[in-house]
Amino acid sequence: MLKLKLHWQILIAFILAIIIGIFIPEYSGYFRWMGDLFLRALKMIIVPLVFSSIVSGVANLGGTSSLGRLGVKTIFYYITTSTFAILTGLLLVDFIKPGVGADLGFRMDVPELTSSTGSVGEIILRMIPTNIFEALVSADMLAIIFFAILIGFFIPRVQNEYSEFMIRLFNAIFEVMMKLTSFIIKFAPLGILGIVTGIVADQAADRAKLLSMVQHLGIYMITVLAGLAIHFFITLPLILKFIGKSNPYLHFRAMSLPLITAFSTSSSSATLPLTIEAVENNSGVSNKISSFVLPLGATVNMDGTALYECVAAMFIAQAYGIELGFVQQMIVVFTALLASIGAAGIPMAGLVMMSVVLTAVGLPLEGVGLILAVDRILDMCRTMVNVFSDSCGAVTIAKSEGETLKV
Repeated sequence: MLKLKLHWQILIAFILAIIIGIFIPEYSGYFRWMGDLFLRALKMIIVPLVFSSIVSGVANLGGTSSLGRLGVKTIFYYITTSTFAILTGLLLVDFIKPGVGADLGFRMDVPELTSSTGSVGEIILRMIPTNIFEALVSADMLAIIFFAILIGFFIPRVQNEYSEFMIRLFNAIFEVMMKLTSFIIKFAPLGILGIVTGIVADQAADRAKLLSMVQHLGIYMITVLAGLAIHFFITLPLILKFIGKSNPYLHFRAMSLPLITAFSTSSSSATLPLTIEAVENNSGVSNKISSFVLPLGATVNMDGTALYECVAAMFIAQAYGIELGFVQQMIVVFTALLASIGAAGIPMAGLVMMSVVLTAVGLPLEGVGLILAVDRILDMCRTMVNVFSDSCGAVTIAKSEGETLKV
């Protein structure tokens, strides 16, 4: 087993977890602790890894023109691909109309979402922390990234003796964090065995709920999955082929391990270390590009989440018999884009942030309960899209900077 490549170990663990969860769910408790331990270890390294990576990446860029050019390209790519994803979802949900005739009796109450609701303005304000230490403790990634970019930007602008020391310091911290990350990732098969076993066992315990879920929400799931598939297999490869001048198939193969991990953990942040490693070692992107583009993308580039939030909001409107006009649908598009930027790279984050979209167009917040039962599988799929989009962005931007890649 140990001689197999890591992604094969993860795949075997994933299949084994499904078998255990379906046929002997009563034994799932013996495995869940491994998943909890693995996720805790990943969460432990996310904040220092992202902070040191962005500070190191921005500081190493040095000149204002270089940082400005790279920053503009990165933000433009992220906004463009997220908008493409949202419009894809909007066209599909308007055409298929999965919410028409949905059974509102299937709704579950989600009272805790009310306290998580925030306006679009609050999401933007949250980017500027009033207390950076509080942001670090609470893992507020938007605030951490904003502060890290500022620190990295101003390090080269102090006296040489200070700037050289600070650049070496953050480069060293980043290297240590990558070593620690590589060590933790070796235990990914055991972690995924624990995570997936618990998920499957919970669903298998209530087969009636499983059948009801398929009956009432199957068309909704198909709509979301179709949108994600179009973005994953058509939109992003076309961007890679014609703008990034790269081979989409070779890049997909290079990203196999991060994509499997993203699907298993439903966390783009937890997958970030693997994404950086794959993009650098397998696709050939320089550390200068990857250390800036990927951590930023893990927080603000959520193509799959943006598409899902748009489709889900329209589905809820259709289920309640609420007609959304063109202007309201454009508000859904805009708020889905901003809400996806504000969503944390953790499981179920998109579900919570969708309350922003619902509030913006006056939809009932409890409508989220309509889709709660099937969110997990969609969460896994949209996380794969999020991670793949980040990696495609790194490759496309690296090519635009004149780098020679392996894909």
